[in-house]
Amino acid sequence: MIAIEALVADTVAIAQTPAPTFEEGERIEWLERRLADAPGRRRRDDAGNLIWEWGEGRPRLLIAAHVDTVFARDVTLDVRREGGRLVGPGVGDNAVAIATALHVTECLLKTTALASGAVAFTVCEEGQGNLRGALAACRELRPIAMIALEGHGLDRVVVDAVGSIRALVRVTGPGGHSWEDSDRPSAIDALFELGIGYTRMRQDGIVVNIGTVTGGSSVNTIASECEMMFEIRSTDESQLDSLTEAIGKVVVPTPLTVEVRTIGRRPGGRLARDAEVLRVVRETRDELGLPNTEDAASTDANAGLACGIPSLALGATLGAAMHTTSEYIEIESLELGYRQLESVMRHLLESASHASETQASQRTG
Repeated sequence: MIAIEALVADTVAIAQTPAPTFEEGERIEWLERRLADAPGRRRRDDAGNLIWEWGEGRPRLLIAAHVDTVFARDVTLDVRREGGRLVGPGVGDNAVAIATALHVTECLLKTTALASGAVAFTVCEEGQGNLRGALAACRELRPIAMIALEGHGLDRVVVDAVGSIRALVRVTGPGGHSWEDSDRPSAIDALFELGIGYTRMRQDGIVVNIGTVTGGSSVNTIASECEMMFEIRSTDESQLDSLTEAIGKVVVPTPLTVEVRTIGRRPGGRLARDAEVLRVVRETRDELGLPNTEDAASTDANAGLACGIPSLALGATLGAAMHTTSEYIEIESLELGYRQLESVMRHLLESASHASETQASQRTG
């Protein structure tokens, strides 16, 4: 029996515990208290992840659920029920995924003999965290397969990893009076030219987005400094490698100077379509009546694929308005998300456990 109200209560408690990227400690501490009496072993790794393990040796499956959010510490984390929805910042991304991983794993460990596995409650998935937590967990644990659990996206399976380059471009110069020094180049003019050049990199499979532009001092002053942050996304690692080189090869008029600094690099990749973890997911979703729509996104599964681990991402619920304070999830979809993860973990870990026992019995026989 799925305890939906207990799952809802933990989702709310997690969502209302602050966890900005790089400041996830309070949420990790909440999880440590919540899991104090749960089966298995728990520890913090060097990256700050909370690792929950059972069995011995290399994990057959790693479930990763990131604990950080996009919201600053001063954002009010108010979660409320509105009809059949839970509404509030971070409730779907990624509080409900954390709670679902917690409840499913706790139940399975109490009721089922499982092969070696692990759950990583990962830090630094969002923004400039650059998947630091997931990369550290994958490199240390070396699981045979990995599933990144996200709060939204129950209607799809993420099989391709969207990689990204994130960069800061800063242009500086002498500045001056808009009339008296009108022959001097403006840092803003030069930056806009560079921005146009970067957006021309857009093509099929490549997305370019200029996220922020700041600089200048007044309407009648030639700008002496200006900067922008932008990103380029693709599932093709070779494209990202070539674009990383290209974005640094820029020039500006003398006496302006330009600095291009990469502030983030997320690996892209594709899951082999004959991977066992994908086969089990497809079969499970067929049984539950969920669509096997395959998609691409940037998740902790990027880290798994980059480490050569067959990896995909699944959603725990249906919802929308991600990364806004009006984010929501549909409470009715919680049960399907729970059953999906439970079935996939059971098939991958229970069957492996049975196979190991059979082999041991044959050896002793």
